[in-house]
Amino acid sequence: MAEIDGNTIIARALKTQGVEAMFGVVGIPVTTIAAAAQKEGIEYIGMRHEMPANYAAQAVSYLGTKGRIGAALNVSGPGVLNAVGAYANAWSNRWPMLLLGGSYEQNGHMSGFFQEADQLTPLRPFSKYAERAERIERLPIYIAEAVKKALHGVPGPSYIDLPGDLIAGTIDEDKVQWAPRVPDPKRTQSDPADVRAAIEALKTAEQPLIIFGKGVAYGHAEHEIKTFVEKTGIPYLAMPMAKGLIPDTHDQSAAAARSFVLQNADLVFLVGARLNWMLHFGLPPRFNPNVRVVQLDFNPEEIGVNVPTEVGMIGDAKATLQQLLDVLDEDGWQFPQDSEWLQTVKSEARQNAESVEHMKQEETSPLGYYRALRSINEVLPHDAIFVAEGASTMDISRTVIDQHLPRTRLDAGSFGSMGLGHGFAIGAAVANPGKRVICLQGDGAFGFAGTECEVAVRYNLPITWIVFNNGGIGGHKAELFQRDQKPVGGMSLDARYDIMMQGLGGASFNANNSEELDKALKDALAINGPSLINVPLDPDARRKPQKFGWLTTTRG
Repeated sequence: MAEIDGNTIIARALKTQGVEAMFGVVGIPVTTIAAAAQKEGIEYIGMRHEMPANYAAQAVSYLGTKGRIGAALNVSGPGVLNAVGAYANAWSNRWPMLLLGGSYEQNGHMSGFFQEADQLTPLRPFSKYAERAERIERLPIYIAEAVKKALHGVPGPSYIDLPGDLIAGTIDEDKVQWAPRVPDPKRTQSDPADVRAAIEALKTAEQPLIIFGKGVAYGHAEHEIKTFVEKTGIPYLAMPMAKGLIPDTHDQSAAAARSFVLQNADLVFLVGARLNWMLHFGLPPRFNPNVRVVQLDFNPEEIGVNVPTEVGMIGDAKATLQQLLDVLDEDGWQFPQDSEWLQTVKSEARQNAESVEHMKQEETSPLGYYRALRSINEVLPHDAIFVAEGASTMDISRTVIDQHLPRTRLDAGSFGSMGLGHGFAIGAAVANPGKRVICLQGDGAFGFAGTECEVAVRYNLPITWIVFNNGGIGGHKAELFQRDQKPVGGMSLDARYDIMMQGLGGASFNANNSEELDKALKDALAINGPSLINVPLDPDARRKPQKFGWLTTTRG
């Protein structure tokens, strides 16, 4: 039989396991893997840096519209090590992805080989699977095992260390140990007794609240969670990347009364979300000290973290929500719609929404956050994928930008990562050909990987970047830069990121007021390819006064 090389074996194995998109930076020894992947029908996107390549791969996995798992390809040594922070983001978010790293040849260990480094040790703490391939004929087995570990159980990233001599080596094709496609994970149901107990607990609550997270989005359970919310009649909070599972404009959304409902709910029904820092650990002062928790998660280790769980359901979100719906159909229960709780929640939400309305109407130059975000929200296509990062830019956008469809918002997530916007935007555009992607970033966030805009130009991806430019992290006035010691978080207030995009070949706009921003948005959204709108922002602009700081550090 004919000989086959390691590149082709790897590419065919990836295709078998459901990889349809790969993002990377090529060089010795992985360039030939990318070329082989293209021959096998895998879309390869050449990035400018390994960090956004890994962010793009995990975004593809989460969105689930381009194969079942995204892959990143990095060169050896510094290339793989550049990816560690982004790779760890997938671990924190519980997202699958596959990282393939070139590595020094097998006979080069401890001899100072080109880019020789221990790449496994820094990746293993964040990996579901991390191994060094040792035999060319077993390459498909390594890839199958990595994909199985990434997809099954609690999802997460997998890494395969690929020695250069295996990549370039050849073998008789009949000696290759081809592995079959790993089955998709099963949707496991929860114990029926726990499901019944959860409904019974809900019936005893006087001030219940449903909170659901990106685990529900990853499980494609949007129909079930919307139906459950509407049948129970209970107010809900969607975590940032769960926005759009139910349209943000839904009457039962308590987003505008977030602090109030968290503090006053006597029972929280937690679905596919974690009581970590993003939910203030479920503890006072942000939560009722006597709050009861009913929890649904596919990970049994997540049940009861930080706050004891009264009822814990362990199972797939989509399957278990359907079980809950079946129980509701049997007894016809709904939370009393004339309750004082519901009326108070709606009143609080209405008052909070009204409190920022004047900020949305302020016509200043430069603009403030709320007025600029209002312009974006008014023209954002309902099916656009919205990527946001950058402290206040991201946080305030959560309260102003409405998401209408599932898996249309990507942001910093549970790891609080910075620098992910470019990779997420490119991954989202590749995974959804032709769909508009909006990447909203503060100027600090944009600077992490701004040259990735060239990738969007090269592949003609319909991504519109919007850069809120307020002089760096936290905002800084121009006079602060005149001092000998510059502000530690300061960045050039007059930087023209639109001119940078123009130099890279994309469409560019600069918007100093709402009229210019409205026109720039209209023109940018009419362009099929990439564009960037630079928006000078008032350095003094802030979010509305908050009762609590963004991070609760007092526990108990």
